[in-house]
Amino acid sequence: MRRIRILPDVVANQIAAGEAVERPASVVKELAENALDAKATHVEVAIERGGKRRIRVSDDGVGMGREDALLSLDRHATSKIEEASDLTGVSTFGFRGEAMPSIAAVSRMTLDTWDGEEESGTRVTVAGGQISNVTDVARRRGTTVDVKNLFFNAPVRARFLKTVSAEARAVNEAATALALANPRVGFRLTSDERVLLELPPAGDVAERVTQVWGLEHGGTLIPAAGESEGMEVKGLIQRPDAAKPGLRRNHLFVNGRPFRSTEIVRAAERGYRTTIPQGVRPWMFLYLRLPGEGVDVNVHPSKAEVRFRDLARVESMVEQAVRRTLDGEASAATFDREVGAPSVMVRERRASDQPEGRAHRADAGPAEGSAAAATAGQTGSAPEATSADAQMALFVAGAKPTDDGSSAEGSEDDEASRGDSSVAPLPEAGARRPRLWQVLDTYVLAETRDGILIVDQHAAHERILFQDLMDGFEAGGQESQRLLFPLTLRLTAPEVEMIEDLKGLLARAGFEVEGFGGDTVIVHAVPNPHRYFDAERAFREMVNELTHGSELVRSARNQHERIAMTFACKSAIKAGQKLSEAEMQELFDQLFATELPHHDVHGRPTVVRLSAGELERKFGRS
Repeated sequence: MRRIRILPDVVANQIAAGEAVERPASVVKELAENALDAKATHVEVAIERGGKRRIRVSDDGVGMGREDALLSLDRHATSKIEEASDLTGVSTFGFRGEAMPSIAAVSRMTLDTWDGEEESGTRVTVAGGQISNVTDVARRRGTTVDVKNLFFNAPVRARFLKTVSAEARAVNEAATALALANPRVGFRLTSDERVLLELPPAGDVAERVTQVWGLEHGGTLIPAAGESEGMEVKGLIQRPDAAKPGLRRNHLFVNGRPFRSTEIVRAAERGYRTTIPQGVRPWMFLYLRLPGEGVDVNVHPSKAEVRFRDLARVESMVEQAVRRTLDGEASAATFDREVGAPSVMVRERRASDQPEGRAHRADAGPAEGSAAAATAGQTGSAPEATSADAQMALFVAGAKPTDDGSSAEGSEDDEASRGDSSVAPLPEAGARRPRLWQVLDTYVLAETRDGILIVDQHAAHERILFQDLMDGFEAGGQESQRLLFPLTLRLTAPEVEMIEDLKGLLARAGFEVEGFGGDTVIVHAVPNPHRYFDAERAFREMVNELTHGSELVRSARNQHERIAMTFACKSAIKAGQKLSEAEMQELFDQLFATELPHHDVHGRPTVVRLSAGELERKFGRS
């Protein structure tokens, strides 16, 4: 008796559906991706009861003829690839040819489509994977897929679905990710006839972000950019002063495809090191572009995860891009209430023109390339497909239209520093020194070409001392001065033990310390960061914090950084200290010579900007 048998197609399709269709959000993702691959300019999604009862996705894409519509329901039917080598650098969302038959296998589905060439459109009705009817239908060019009673024939899987509200949120997240990846495409999402998303075509990523979350959040983002050996990353990250604990938005894209990666998010977070407090979670929208052979998008059934050939190099590129962005003045805190979102233009990755003789999209038809708006009022032809090389070109605040209609691109450094028109550039070398005032013996005000910078003298000095000591560690140590009368200090046993453990690093930081027996140590030499420095007080506070820990100490990545942070915090000039004009000028000059001048080591602002435009608004001049 034979023990091995071939599964019927219906059963095989239900098994395949378990990989591609996990929940209603999976259906929406697959069908909307098909719409984008079909060059849609508008995508409309409607769900009922979180998608459990009904999911309808419509587009105004290229549509399908009858033969392709029927082929799209066969497993592994696709217009996207022909041979295994095509998987390298595949430039479309869908290419496996599994989505449409998988969805049809576990639902009651109706497919309406018209390619604009045949005399009429085609309607295909499917129940549980079996085609029950094929008829003509009148409709605009494009595709509509109507999915009802998801998992009606797989009750075990239906029981694992979450509440209606949870499933609706998941659908919203999936639609939002695709809308962010394709800002020039209009998106509409309704849930039980309530509008969740209404997004007209946007000019760039920043405009799309503002459409979704409002200027309250869009205005806190700044453009980031970086490249490394044929790879590039561009996008938006949140200003450190605007970042908050709790919920955040992380959206990652590679070659136009949304994906998840905790490694890339952590790399971006490392770029924020010493600019935000521990536990703060900045928003980020990062668009990576890699050669096709540098990333494998075929490692996950739903294509939610990807594999990079050189993940460490990608992480380094992302971390450095964030770090460079936070070095610019656009990352500084601002008093301005009407900060505009920066310009981050995206040329979306769209389906390339198909070679002659090949189907437009037998690839899951609408499910992996269509699904579109047959609703009244949606008109307009599909845009021309872009070349593979141009599918994911990002231009950060640099592609400005010129008089003749062309665009003039600036350098990457220029791009990363523009974006926010309210930024007040610092005087260039050799220009007139800014006028400085000390206010409340705590803040230093500086006039710039387009407003005022307000510097917190303690926070600024923290950043200066931290940078100096980190540079000193690299150079072999920081200078110190021997004390005519050494300090004899009584400490706790844990503090004495900590000093013994870190004796070498403390010496390189300028503190020459030796044990004197029991709970006593003698300090023979100390650094001399400024003339108001209280060596004993600073040393005691440093030792206490290094021994017992603090949020600041825990945020450091190594012992060098830990000591530099605590030294900077405890040794900087204090609020309330009057400064001479020369001291203010020295503080100002030294601050803007550091790596991250706009943020202290606790993640607080060292500088707050106030633009001339905001002053004019406050006084009613604009």
